[in-house]
Amino acid sequence: MLKSLIRAALTQRLLVVVVALALVGFGIRAAMRLSVDAFPDVTNVQVQVATEVPGRSPEEVERFVTVPLEVAMTGLPGLTEMRALNRAGLSLITLVFTDKTDVYFARQLVMERLLEVTPKMPEGVVPVLGPVSTGLGEVYQYTLKHPGDGDRQLSAEELMERRVIQDWVLRPMLRAIPGVAEINSMGGLERQFQVLVNPDRLRHYRLSLREVQDAIERNNANAGGGVLRSAAEQYLIRGVGLIRSVEDIGSIVLKEERGVPVFVRDVAQVQVGAAVRQGAVVKNGETEAVAGIVMMLRGGNAKEVVGRVKAKVHEINTQGLLPGGLQIEPFYDRTELVDSALWMVTKVLLEGIVFIVIILFLFLGDVRSSLVVVATIVITPLATFMAMNRLGLSANLMSLGGLAIAIGLMVDGTVVVVENVFHKLGQAGASRESRLRVILEATSEIAKPTVYGISIIILVFLPLMMLTGMEGKMFAPLALTIAIALAVSLAVSLFLSPVLCSYILRGGSDHDTRPIAWLKARYLRLLAQALAAEKKTVLAAIALLLGTLALFPLLGKSFIPTMKEGSIVPQIVRVPSISLEESLKVETEAMQLVAQVPGVRSVISKLGRGESPADPAGPNESDPIAVIDPEAGRSQAEIEEDIRKALAVLPGVQVIMNQPIAQRVDEMVTGVRSQLAIKLFGDDLDQLIRLSEELARIVRTVPGAIDIRVERLSGQQTLTIDIDRQAIARYGINVADVNELIETAFGGNEVGQLFEGQRRYGIVVRYPAEYRNSVEAIRNSTLRSTDGTLVPLSAVARIGLVDSPPTISRESGQRRVVVGANVSGRDLGGFVQEVQRRVDRELALPEGYVLSWGGQFENMQRAMDTLMVIVPLTIAAIFFLLFMLFNSLRLASLIILVLPFASIGGVIALFVTGEYLSVPASVGFIALWGIAVLNGVVLVSCIRRLREEGMTVAQAVREGCIQRFRPVMMTATVALLGLVPFLFASGPGSEVQRPLAVVVIGGLISSTLLTLVVVPTLYRWFDDLPQEA
Repeated sequence: MLKSLIRAALTQRLLVVVVALALVGFGIRAAMRLSVDAFPDVTNVQVQVATEVPGRSPEEVERFVTVPLEVAMTGLPGLTEMRALNRAGLSLITLVFTDKTDVYFARQLVMERLLEVTPKMPEGVVPVLGPVSTGLGEVYQYTLKHPGDGDRQLSAEELMERRVIQDWVLRPMLRAIPGVAEINSMGGLERQFQVLVNPDRLRHYRLSLREVQDAIERNNANAGGGVLRSAAEQYLIRGVGLIRSVEDIGSIVLKEERGVPVFVRDVAQVQVGAAVRQGAVVKNGETEAVAGIVMMLRGGNAKEVVGRVKAKVHEINTQGLLPGGLQIEPFYDRTELVDSALWMVTKVLLEGIVFIVIILFLFLGDVRSSLVVVATIVITPLATFMAMNRLGLSANLMSLGGLAIAIGLMVDGTVVVVENVFHKLGQAGASRESRLRVILEATSEIAKPTVYGISIIILVFLPLMMLTGMEGKMFAPLALTIAIALAVSLAVSLFLSPVLCSYILRGGSDHDTRPIAWLKARYLRLLAQALAAEKKTVLAAIALLLGTLALFPLLGKSFIPTMKEGSIVPQIVRVPSISLEESLKVETEAMQLVAQVPGVRSVISKLGRGESPADPAGPNESDPIAVIDPEAGRSQAEIEEDIRKALAVLPGVQVIMNQPIAQRVDEMVTGVRSQLAIKLFGDDLDQLIRLSEELARIVRTVPGAIDIRVERLSGQQTLTIDIDRQAIARYGINVADVNELIETAFGGNEVGQLFEGQRRYGIVVRYPAEYRNSVEAIRNSTLRSTDGTLVPLSAVARIGLVDSPPTISRESGQRRVVVGANVSGRDLGGFVQEVQRRVDRELALPEGYVLSWGGQFENMQRAMDTLMVIVPLTIAAIFFLLFMLFNSLRLASLIILVLPFASIGGVIALFVTGEYLSVPASVGFIALWGIAVLNGVVLVSCIRRLREEGMTVAQAVREGCIQRFRPVMMTATVALLGLVPFLFASGPGSEVQRPLAVVVIGGLISSTLLTLVVVPTLYRWFDDLPQEA
């Protein structure tokens, strides 16, 4: 059948060429329409439910909001994990669904449950869904600046004005851009109309806070009176009573005393002020700023979305669309990383192609044959892009990396075909018919082994598609891209290559080129020695294999090497009870230190949380983004070390190095920002504190542990007002009266909104600062008893400072605390094993308390466990294909023996270079096996054919090795050199591709040698002439 198809292609040569050109055209179009991002999106399908509960402590948030929500969400279809974070005034629940669940369907399910549970929430508390975004969602970040800002500190008025412009002018413009999910505003001061009620004036006029609130609420409304008909017309009747200014609020009448009205302005100062701040932004350690974070919709094309955002920003800046001459200044732009990553892969691809063409010319001594192979290199990637568009695969570091890895593999089929055609044409006549017949015969002769060989390489990559979780999302695109590229290249090698050979190739000489002749002479000498001492050769190979197996335990293990993103996030964590103002002083000093580090272009720090409730950071945490200047000539590791040293002078803070995407992905996927996360589950907070501190002590003493972080379950000082029920009963006061004083007078209560055109601002009633800014002032605040007596708060409640948890984390309906650590200078697997041994020996867990090992380590374990099952199944499938090809158990077994010998070079290369056995390295071994089997098939099928033609075993082995030396050397060298650029690449993501390249290059050196020496030596024992039917 294959021969008929090849014959059809050769008889319709012009049609085949036209189809190939059409594929090139469509492929270029597909390449331009590819979805582009730096990395594959590894975020799981998740829905976040955020609930703001102003003024409530983490324990109250947990009791009144989180637990009822968790109970409501339990049992949702496809729900695999439920995590919750309780902070002062905020509950954030993350619901993780199976990867097959559509995110919008998941949101609908969650919304239905929310409708049921919301009426049971405390009054005024409404849970909302987080944005439809992912760990790769924060694609563009900017600050607002004025050309005349310079290095000066912005005033409070400027910060408030810029925040108003950000929220009401700029945010709607950017949110309307297709592909944008949300704009998270940060920093500046939120505008608010404040009614600061003087308690002394209230007492003078015998008024209560409740009366002030009710009066403002009743005097801030419009009304509709239906329709008034007048002759042939009708008028709408409208009553206008909305508050329009500070004066309107001050003029509201509270009561009348002896015919004289008492106005709000008589008991309160009405002013425009700033809302209580949850976060701030520090720019280059010089000034506060107002910033915005553009979040991309899940599944969006990062390059396109950021391109649209940048076009809009350019339009806003050039046309002066923002009031007051304000401009948008970006400080984080994902396209820089995308372009850098894509350029790294493209450069590697192009360098690989150049190497391949040079090798082909050296081995064949013919430019024309190299051109035929180049056609494969052109058409295969373009056709692959078409398939990627169809399957919804984005062009990223992993999928394009797959293409770069496959560049050496995809030419294998064509190289074998061209080499055989080149060889046979040298012996053929000059007529067109005889040329076509020779090309048909030459192609058909090696078609079957080529089809099986390439099919086996495709098969070895299929297990990677079975990986799940983070590693599955990362490596499945790579495996799928390679499989598509190889399938396309197989079709090209069998149907287009012969056609191009018929047009381009002249008769090839039977004489080897100088490099091949030199190599072959030495090889034949080695082969003769090996065949003369078969037992010694086999024993030497086995000894080498055993020696390599002894090296295997010495290899370090890790999950996926850390990719360098070109930006650093030196997270700074302070004590939980620090105020935002004090935190801001520390942050400004820290950012000045970071900005002075050579190689840092700019540093913008986000302190606390922004407007989005799905952003749970506290005022004691900051996420600065230090953008590296690529022209400074310094590596990211050097700059990181300098930042770490610079920040070491700050007292009482913990600095944790991270990167923007890595930090966000870790947080969203695992809920933890560390490589190793030890989760401790239990109910009692005091026990959890004791056990977590003991765990941290053990981890800290294990070599290689850095950035140790323990979730703080204490350290947040809380002023507790514990109401004495007997005391309030004596005065006839209710708990509700005391709570109203606490919530309104101290916390502030929003009683309405003031509209300025489309903008609206809250109207908040509270005490002035001097009546609520000290414990003593709060103790002296008064309540009115039933007989009108004024009772101080301290008379009806026990008031005191207590230590409480700043955060309470939950997972699967249980409280949990996490001890996290990053690992430096050693492998993750070995580090975790040592920690586990120490914990088993030194930590006794009370009944009802459980340990769980998570973070990146959990992903690594899952990946390794999956590969332990899939790899043997793959080897069995390869064996089955080999058996189908040769119809011989013996020859199939001979080629399978190549696999362990092929791995020798890979293991030695890992050991010598110091790379760890990671998921990319495992992928390298899989690729290596495919190439090794292909070479084994090419050699053994040739020896087998010669045996069928009547040669003795010794003659067939020698002649087969001579005939197949050039194609085996070419396929191995081409695959090897296609990956050499990865060893020296330095762009983003090169860290992930390097272990893979090291394994394949090292393994190909050993496997080629063993295929050409050990396989011929062993063939005599496995010889199996087919039985006549």
